[in-house]
Amino acid sequence: MKKLRIGITGIAIESSTFSPHRSTVDDFRVLRGSDLLARYDFLDADWARDVEWVPLVDARSLPGGAVTEEAYAELSGEILDRLRSAGELDGLFFDIHGAMSVVGRSDVEASLAQEIRSIVGPDVLVSASMDLHGNVSRELVSALDLITCYRMAPHEDAWETRERAARNLVARLRSGGRPKKAWVQVPVLLPGEKTSTRLEPAKSIYAAVDDVEALDGVLDAAIWVGYAWADEPRCQAAVVVMGDDVSVITKEAEYLAQSYWDARHDFAFVAPTGTLKECLTQAVTSTSRPFFISDSGDNPTAGGAGDTSWSLDVLLNTPAIVDSSLTTLYAAIVDPEAVATAVAAGVGATISVELGGKVDSGPHGPVALTAQVAAIGTDDPVAGTAVALAVGGLRVIVTARRKPYHLESDFHALGLHPREADVVIVKIGYLEPELYDMAADWLLALTPGGVDQDLLRLGHSGIVRPMFPFDPDMAAPSLTSEVF
Repeated sequence: MKKLRIGITGIAIESSTFSPHRSTVDDFRVLRGSDLLARYDFLDADWARDVEWVPLVDARSLPGGAVTEEAYAELSGEILDRLRSAGELDGLFFDIHGAMSVVGRSDVEASLAQEIRSIVGPDVLVSASMDLHGNVSRELVSALDLITCYRMAPHEDAWETRERAARNLVARLRSGGRPKKAWVQVPVLLPGEKTSTRLEPAKSIYAAVDDVEALDGVLDAAIWVGYAWADEPRCQAAVVVMGDDVSVITKEAEYLAQSYWDARHDFAFVAPTGTLKECLTQAVTSTSRPFFISDSGDNPTAGGAGDTSWSLDVLLNTPAIVDSSLTTLYAAIVDPEAVATAVAAGVGATISVELGGKVDSGPHGPVALTAQVAAIGTDDPVAGTAVALAVGGLRVIVTARRKPYHLESDFHALGLHPREADVVIVKIGYLEPELYDMAADWLLALTPGGVDQDLLRLGHSGIVRPMFPFDPDMAAPSLTSEVF
């Protein structure tokens, strides 16, 4: 049996075009060679062992603002250069997110896939693994041979999905060849916080994906929610069903698309919502501890700048937070200047800084803060240096680099203990699994920022219209699939 040669590459970032933050090469972790191969544990599986896996380059970043043209040119240029010099390949595993935006460009993943296709030619099979919050345009699906995405939000099946994409690629190279793809877009654009698979209707809609995949004649099935905080024509939900029986994949793609459309009015936020003040009032008076609040409008894992200071201003002007016996943790605001001031002053010192609002000043400019330096951590692999600033019962975490606080250990690094706190406010959307399990109760605060959950106040102008919920009374779409 011939030993297959399969390349591995990708650029992955989720980019809010409503955030003034700009993502540069420095925001990406770039892997090459053995470091890239070591990222994928499943390459040691039985199905993968008789393959020569060829590492090209993999670049991935925390979500953020649009990528600069210079950064994209450098990263995509390296992918294409390494592909040209890789020798003959049988296949390519294309590990992307699907919601990367580049300043001055549109649908860049499709453009990159087309450039890859121009190099490898028509006979090399290309298989993409994607986030369900990615976007699938006609140009992208036609440039790829296999395509799939996560089926869980939060993304607890991310690595399972990558393995499925690579395993399907190997299987089709061994036998079966290029599958057919039935693709249909659904004119619905919702935030991930309304489409979590923990809750109905997404729970049942995504459960149906497994049922479709199990049918004879079907190789894989996938539903993309799309990415709500970019303003491009490709931003909408989409369905792809792959297989060899065109009649089956066409029927099932249209069935999944219709199910998603029919449920459009039923999608709801993953937790009760309110203004930040309303959420704070409920948290303070609750007996549930710890009580979590999502500061959702500046969630860095959705593309927020991470330095929006609007919520901090509200906290500092809430006596029940700063002038009470409650312990409140706020994670986090990125501000390297404030961190440097705190480090120079040292633990125990009192400092005065203008905090946050320097990248995304739209909702609120920098906030004047006089606080005691409660803790300093200097070796965080993501944040770099992080500090905790104390104002009464409030502890504000400030980082030198953008960092989401998803794990209990993130807090422990600064001597903070969320399980023992009364209120924990995190720049996040739906709570990641560890925080979700820790929270005795939680609310999602509808705060302003580059990933505002209130899509109607963001000002989309580049999406295809009509689109739900922007046009709530729109006529039903045809939802007829195209086969590639």
